[in-house]
Amino acid sequence: MKVLGIYGSPRKAGNSDLLLNETLRGAESVKADVSRVYARDLALSGCRECGSCSTKGVCAIDDEMQDIYPRIEEADSIIVSTPIFFYNVPSQLKMLIDRCQALWSKRILRKRTPEERRRYDSGRGYIIAVGATKGEKLFEGVELTAKYFFDALDMSYEGGLFVRGIDEKGAIADRPELLQQAYELGRNVGANT
Repeated sequence: MKVLGIYGSPRKAGNSDLLLNETLRGAESVKADVSRVYARDLALSGCRECGSCSTKGVCAIDDEMQDIYPRIEEADSIIVSTPIFFYNVPSQLKMLIDRCQALWSKRILRKRTPEERRRYDSGRGYIIAVGATKGEKLFEGVELTAKYFFDALDMSYEGGLFVRGIDEKGAIADRPELLQQAYELGRNVGANT
C-alpha cells in the first residue's frame, strides 16, 4: 500500500517535519510503500480560478504540481504535517491544497450523483498539526481545511495528531511520548491502507 507524506512547513526539520518523519517511519515498519513531498521545495503558482479544470478535471497551469497530481492519486493514504499559522496552514501548503481544485473537479465529473459523492473511494487522509499556543480553537481552521482537502481527493478524513504548546525548532524532540504517538499513528496508517 502507498502512503504519501506531505510536509507543509516552510521550516526544514521543524517540529511538524520531525513528527511526520516518525509517522512515516512507523508506516515503513509495517511495509507500507512511503513517499514524501515537501511543499516548501515546490515551484508552484496559485490557483487562477480560470475554470479550466471544471470541464476535464485537469489543471491548465504547467508547473511542478503536474508531477504531484499522480502521486496524490496513487496514494492509498495521505498524511499532511503542518505548523499552525494564524489558525491554519502556511501559504506553501495552502497553495498545494488550492491547486487540488483540479482533483475536486475530476471527482465531480466522475461521480455524478450525490450518493456517489458521499462515498470515499480513494483512501484515507490524516493530519499532524503543531501549534505554539494552547488555545481551545487552535486546530479548528486547519482541521476544516484538511477535511475538505481530503474530500476533494475522494478520501475520508481520519483525524490525526494535534500538538499544542510547541514552538521552538526541534522542541518536539524533548517530548518522546509525542514522537511515539506519531510512530504508532504511522503503523496504524500503514496497516490500514
